[in-house]
Amino acid sequence: MTRRRWIADEVVGDRAALIGAHADHLVKVLRARVGQEFDITTANAVRRGRISSVRNERVEFDLAEEVPATPMVEITLVLAIFKFDRMEWAIEKCTELGVARIVPVIARRTDSHLAIASAKRVERWRRLARQASEQSRRTAPPEIALPAKLAAIVEMPFPLRIVLSESETQALLRDVVQGDPTDGRLTLAIGPEGGWTEDELHSFHQAGWISASLGNTILRAETAAIASLAVVASLLNAP
Repeated sequence: MTRRRWIADEVVGDRAALIGAHADHLVKVLRARVGQEFDITTANAVRRGRISSVRNERVEFDLAEEVPATPMVEITLVLAIFKFDRMEWAIEKCTELGVARIVPVIARRTDSHLAIASAKRVERWRRLARQASEQSRRTAPPEIALPAKLAAIVEMPFPLRIVLSESETQALLRDVVQGDPTDGRLTLAIGPEGGWTEDELHSFHQAGWISASLGNTILRAETAAIASLAVVASLLNAP
């Protein structure tokens, strides 16, 4: 039976703990009890953990041997900010698909109210990503950066940088990824509702980004993010 995985809040030597609401979920919802075993992610490894103490808002573990973990590819998702409920869904699903880093971006077509409120949503996004990471048995949650304007991120130094563009008619995403070895590291940019403006696409191209498409269908922003991650992750994880 596959053990559920938790990301430790505290680690000291061969002991770890979940605290606060994190522990409360394990205690009240999953009925944690002393002696149960789980996989516990620490800063350096995934280890088998046996519950040694259970009380409100704190569950402690004795840590045992290291558990083998599958290395993940390093995909950075530059995600233009859009409606928060749909964006949260995209963050959750992209986390499950293995994204390493999410950079929320204020694009020309990002609603001004969402742009202003976005900085206050980052902690919630990080919490959702952590929950999705535990559910999908990741070794760590993705990094979620503070929102930034597009000009601040177009020079990101990954070897392969791809911008999804509705106006691209020649290059499909899968062909771009397969045709350019990346050693498992790339950046993928997804636009807001309405897509990137022509000026923004020009900025991407001037900085050396490659345009790609998912096909002729026009997708919602959250669908495009999830579909793109699925395509890229499947290609980069292929033997």
